[in-house]
Amino acid sequence: MKITAINGSPKGKASHTNVMVSSFLKGAQAAGAETVNIFLSEKDIHHCRGCFSCWVNHPGQCVIKDDMSEVLARCANSDILILATPLYFDNISGMLKDFMDRLIVSGDPHFQKDSSGECRHTHLFKQKTPKLILMSNCGFSERSHFQVISHWIQRAALNMHTEVIGEIYTPQGGLLNITSGELSTIIQQYIHHLETAGKEIVTDMKISADTAKQLEQNFIPDEIYVQQANQYFDSMLAKQPIL
Repeated sequence: MKITAINGSPKGKASHTNVMVSSFLKGAQAAGAETVNIFLSEKDIHHCRGCFSCWVNHPGQCVIKDDMSEVLARCANSDILILATPLYFDNISGMLKDFMDRLIVSGDPHFQKDSSGECRHTHLFKQKTPKLILMSNCGFSERSHFQVISHWIQRAALNMHTEVIGEIYTPQGGLLNITSGELSTIIQQYIHHLETAGKEIVTDMKISADTAKQLEQNFIPDEIYVQQANQYFDSMLAKQPIL
C-alpha cells in the first residue's frame, strides 16, 4: 500500500499540521505501508490559469512549467491520498487549493450524470484513483469550525470518483508542539492515537470507532484554552514597540 500526504501548511516541516501527518504516517509505516510526505511550502506551484489547454490542446500536459508535474509523479499509484491543511478562514489553505485546482491536468473534460442525476467529469486520474483522508487543525477550540472543509472533502471525493476513508480534525492545534510540562503527556497520548489511526488505515482501510473517539477529545477545557490563548497574544502585543 502506498500512502501519499500533501501538506498544505505554509510552515511546512515546522507546522502543527506536520505533527499530525508525520505521526499518522509513522503508524502506517509500522503496519507496512510505503509513505510519501510532500510539503507544498517547498514547491513552486502556481495558480491554475483556467485555460483548459491540458484538456483540449495538449491533453494531460499543463502549460505551466513548475513543480506540479514532479508532485503528481510522486503521487502516482497511491492507494491513499492525505490532504493536510491548517484551517484558514474556515477553509483549506491557499497552497492546498492551488494543488487541488491543478489536478485538472489529470482529468477528462467530458460530463456524465451520476446516480443522483448530478453532472461530474467522467474521471480524474487516468490510473487508479486514491481514496482520501483529510487532516486539519485550527487555533479555535470547537470542532464546528471544520464544517466547511468536511463538506468540501466529501464533494471532492464525489467528483474524483472515490471515497473519504478518514477525517481527522484537531481543535486547539496550537498545543500540538508542546513537548514539556504536564500537558505534554496529553499531547503524546494524542500522537499515539494518530499513530494507531495510521496502522488501522493500512490494516482495515478505516479508523476504528474507539480511535476516532480518542482523536475527538480536546486537550484542555475550552475556558482555560481561551484564557491562555488571550494571555499569550497579550504578551506578544506587549513586546511591540510604541510608535
